[in-house]
Amino acid sequence: MQEDSEALNLEQALGVLRRRLPLIVLCVVVVAGAAYGYSKRETKKYTATAALAFSNNQLSQQVAGLPAISSDVAAQQASNLELVKLGDMAAKTAIRLGHGLTEEQVASSLSVAGEGESSVVAVSATATSPGLAAAIANTYVSQFVKEQQSASRHYFKSALALVNRQLAALSPQQRIGPDGLELQDRAQTLTLLAELNYGNVQVAQQALAPTSPSSPKTSRNTLLGGALGLLIGLSLAFILEHINGRIRGPEDLEAIYRLPMLGVVPASAALSGSARRDGNRAALPPAEAEAFNLIRAHLRFFNVDHDLHTILIASPAPNDGKTTIARHLAEAAARLGSRVLLIEVDMRHPTLARQLAIQPGPGLADVLINASSMNEATRSIDLEPSSGGGVRGRTLEVLSACAMPPPNPGELLESHAMAAVLAQAKSTYDLVVIDTPPLTVVSDAFPLLPKVDGVVIVGRVGRSRRDAAERLHQVLASSGAPLLGVIANGSKSGSPGSYGDAKGDKSPPAIISANVASPSHELASSPAKV
Repeated sequence: MQEDSEALNLEQALGVLRRRLPLIVLCVVVVAGAAYGYSKRETKKYTATAALAFSNNQLSQQVAGLPAISSDVAAQQASNLELVKLGDMAAKTAIRLGHGLTEEQVASSLSVAGEGESSVVAVSATATSPGLAAAIANTYVSQFVKEQQSASRHYFKSALALVNRQLAALSPQQRIGPDGLELQDRAQTLTLLAELNYGNVQVAQQALAPTSPSSPKTSRNTLLGGALGLLIGLSLAFILEHINGRIRGPEDLEAIYRLPMLGVVPASAALSGSARRDGNRAALPPAEAEAFNLIRAHLRFFNVDHDLHTILIASPAPNDGKTTIARHLAEAAARLGSRVLLIEVDMRHPTLARQLAIQPGPGLADVLINASSMNEATRSIDLEPSSGGGVRGRTLEVLSACAMPPPNPGELLESHAMAAVLAQAKSTYDLVVIDTPPLTVVSDAFPLLPKVDGVVIVGRVGRSRRDAAERLHQVLASSGAPLLGVIANGSKSGSPGSYGDAKGDKSPPAIISANVASPSHELASSPAKV
């Protein structure tokens, strides 16, 4: 059951994508195009990178007479990064370069980062000119090296002054002793380091003028825009589907109920008419009549090994057209010679008597409370004019619900009296078509589901809501009802045409042959078939 639900959800999601594909494509094109246009209008910027290499400063510590400081590589790298960022290098770089640059402009164009756990620090500069970007990076690192060398000279001179004071405090004998000689060697080394401009950092790599801009990255921005547009399109598709979750086409009904499509009924005013001509019901136009003939043929084709005496027509919600479908399906079978009884069990909102222009009288409710017999409540509707010699034409037997709604329709349909009505109808007629109230609105007809030979579900294309259909599917899937298939009502595309039309007949050959090879004499030999 869980696998079926997951498969259904996947099919529904794919259906949403198919229906909303133009919207999704539009979102992708618009957002990607906007990202491309923005990237093209954006000012090009170039990035140049110079590198500084730091050396271990333990030598200077030992020469100055201080103990060596041990530190791990990561801590030393973090210290080097902070050293490069601090100070007034940006201001000195701006003064050195000129070009109207300010300290803030130089500082905002710079980016300092370490290269892994090495002692190398990369200094990158971004500007609107390749040459200016390289000049900023090179000037900054060179100024930093000079500052560090100056600081080192000051450091060594201070250390030399300290050593000289220590030597002056020694006696002549101490000066030629081990301590004195060590201080003299240290003084010579410090003097040499101060004159050599020794420092613990040097320029490892000069910045070169870049040949291509670092931003904007038009290709990357366009791809990101396309991905963002796809996300927006998918979100809008499912939001719109949730807001306006109506069934769009017959394929939606098949996907939701996971049942075969028995037929597609076109949107036509002729289906709801109750006009009479010469005292008889007017026949449907060819296209509409063919739709119900195909439904009847499909029922026989999909259930060739199963006799269908009683068929229940159901729908999830009101106004799906199930009463119209039940009525015309019963008429189609009756016109071909079958004895057909149409029963209306919707006692809350009965409409069949009005549609068929039946005079007020007893109905199903009266039969169930023993106020009338079934024969007295059943009305005969002439479908064809009487032939010569007083022979009556085709007729349809109708048992409407009631004149006045009873207070307990659910209890009446669940009673033994209703079971007796179905048994009598099944033994008397070739086919019994039952019109029910909407199953997701009231539960009156649920007791009838296991008592019939088949259940047909009707959905109105463009009006029925997907959530109502999904609820009905969940209920029917667990009810054990003998589901036969679905009928799409009110379709504006896909109405059947006559055989030999310019558009051609696209029905399966097997189904067409079943429809054609079913004259009235065949029904007489096999009256239990639909």
